Amino acid sequence: MLYPLKFKPRIKERIWGGSAILRKRGKAAARLAKDRLYGESWDLSSVKGDISVVSNGMLKGNNLSELIEVYMGELVGEENFERYGLEFPLLVKYLDCNDRLSVQVHPDDTLAEERHGSFGKTEAWYVAECKEGAALYLGFKDRTISREEYIAAVAESRLEELLNRVEVKRGDVFFIPAGTVHALGAGIEVVEVQQTSDITYRIYDWDRVDSEGKSRELHTALAVDAIDFEADAEELHRRYELSRGGEAKVIESPYFTLTLHDVAERKVLDRAGFDTFIIYICLEGEMTITADGIAESLAEGELVLVPAELNEVVVEGCGRLMEVYTLNK
Repeated sequence: MLYPLKFKPRIKERIWGGSAILRKRGKAAARLAKDRLYGESWDLSSVKGDISVVSNGMLKGNNLSELIEVYMGELVGEENFERYGLEFPLLVKYLDCNDRLSVQVHPDDTLAEERHGSFGKTEAWYVAECKEGAALYLGFKDRTISREEYIAAVAESRLEELLNRVEVKRGDVFFIPAGTVHALGAGIEVVEVQQTSDITYRIYDWDRVDSEGKSRELHTALAVDAIDFEADAEELHRRYELSRGGEAKVIESPYFTLTLHDVAERKVLDRAGFDTFIIYICLEGEMTITADGIAESLAEGELVLVPAELNEVVVEGCGRLMEVYTLNK
């Protein structure tokens, strides 16, 4: 019988990373060198070479793809299994942006399939922590910018002038459809939910070099055809109100639905009839997730995957919870 599944995080060095992940991933980060920069914790992944491994219960040691192969629709939902096969449709990360990330864009499903035989990359950010005045870049200031104006700005190293800068606060949510030019700024930690894809076209890297004096590769030519020059940054910044014990469905897209819950003692979530897995991420506080009578505790920053065959979910504790699933309609 399936049960709520937890996984070992896969922690990655990044030139723009910091030390927050060392603190927030506890035992999983205990053996990592303390003088390195860690930018990403891949908390749930089926990307080849980075497939998540179960850390609890009788399935401990099995990886996510192996579980999908055995349990199929019972784990991910019948329609999800039919569409994605052994590839889990979502990738969940925690990012510590001690420095600015590169300015980048991701291809949509059509372009990614044509060029890479892959799904595209639509994603979302939840701002878990941020320094005062921290900002990110999302789309262009001018929605009428032309392809030619963009190409000229890149060639003349003045792309930053065109980017739309948005100051952030803790709890902000941003939806980044494939094709949207974007970059996370310094002093921000985010929970990132995205399509399972590791395709990124890097446009500009702030003239940064690594410890050996080398610049990272740019993908200027590939990026041009991927960019949506009319992306509306105002629509992508998702504002919501979350009352005590309440919930807010913040994103509903073909790729994932993202709902935030305020948990005050006990909350019953009836998911009968949902033909999908559900991911629960503890954003603040501590809580226990019980699915069909099987309980699993969650500390801040941890996630659990509730298989599709489990229907009733009870959340107990106090804090903020993110709920994510892929439901084909």
